[in-house]
Order: sequence, then structure tokens, then C-alpha cells
Amino acid sequence: MANIKSAKKRILVNRTKAERNKMIKSAVKTSIKKVRAAIDAQDQEAAKAALLAATSTIDKAASKGVYHKNTASRKVSRLAKAVNEMA
Repeated sequence: MANIKSAKKRILVNRTKAERNKMIKSAVKTSIKKVRAAIDAQDQEAAKAALLAATSTIDKAASKGVYHKNTASRKVSRLAKAVNEMA
């Protein structure tokens, strides 16, 4: 256990930020699963709508620093490619 006041604060702050990041990553994974489910069901309209929502969620996560911008871009690109290959 930390003895110094600033170290104790860092522990609390890091825990709070880790929880926030975990929530955001979970939301991204859920949105990706929705796109994949629509693709598996061969529902093109639902897949496009889910892709739009997932893109927004991923971009927000990148802007908050949870994902690197290239990682976010790669995720969006792979999802878009999968939706476009449905047609």
C-alpha cells in the first residue's frame, strides 16, 4: 500500500480511469457484435444501420483516448468491408 498522499491519489484516479475505459471498450465490443450479428443474418439494412452506430461509438472511443486512432480506423475499416462484401 502506498504511504505518500500523491501516490494514494494516483491509485484512486487510475482505478476511476480504468473503469471508464472498460465501459467504453465494452460499448465498442457490443456495437461490433451487433454489426456481425446483422451480417450473419444477411440483413443488409440492419447491418448498415449498425455499422453507422458502431462507427460513431468507435470514433468517440478514439477521441477519448481509449483506442489509438489507427486502431479505431482499422476496426471501422474491417467492419465496413464486411458489410460491403454482403452485397
